[in-house]
Amino acid sequence: MREVGRSRSRQRVVAGAVILLVAVVLAAVVVLVTTLGRDDSDPSASPTAPPSVAPTSDSADASVCGLDGYEETDTLDQAPENDWELVGTVAAPTDPDGAGPGVVEGGVRSCFAHTAEGALFMAVNFAAMGTDASLRDRLPYLVVPGPGRDALLVAGSEESSSTFRAQVAGFKIASYTADEATIDLAVQYSSGDLVSVPMKLTWVEGDWKVQMTEEGRLPLSPAPLTTLGSYIPWSGA
Repeated sequence: MREVGRSRSRQRVVAGAVILLVAVVLAAVVVLVTTLGRDDSDPSASPTAPPSVAPTSDSADASVCGLDGYEETDTLDQAPENDWELVGTVAAPTDPDGAGPGVVEGGVRSCFAHTAEGALFMAVNFAAMGTDASLRDRLPYLVVPGPGRDALLVAGSEESSSTFRAQVAGFKIASYTADEATIDLAVQYSSGDLVSVPMKLTWVEGDWKVQMTEEGRLPLSPAPLTTLGSYIPWSGA
């Protein structure tokens, strides 16, 4: 009976960790819904425009802020060497002349290199920004335009908050092309629980942006991990 009790307790802990980790990433979705669902007739509710940066060329492959680098296949086989900055409650990678963000304005971090490393940096920065409520009016510009964003308009939601503490512990590039990438983040809680958070990105408008399904949800679900295993260790904590 004790073993059964321990097993059930462990299942609750893991389930709780997954739920909290979902909150890390979905915090961005929550603020998107809150912002996009406002009445456009109220000028005070309109989101602040994103940084105005002109593309460096007419090519769809060019970085919107002129960052160098272009990859059609993933070449990232080790942890990047970069600085980290606390964004909300999460340490986010920064390499403004390399992988990005090339633009930081009003707390919004955008313009990432057209590489696997740039996609990785975008994924972590997006999740980190989702923990900062002050950025809620500008996060819509970091999501791929289309049915997914439109679905958020009609879904409706309420703001939520959490006191969780979690940091990136590692990553793997699950898939990568010049057009799309799937970045799998291993995230660790202060409790020690480890969770996989896969995020799909699309290269559009000269930058990496987060994908949503047509229903306005993240395409892939988090899952518990037992070890870092095939993940590349990488952390700013």
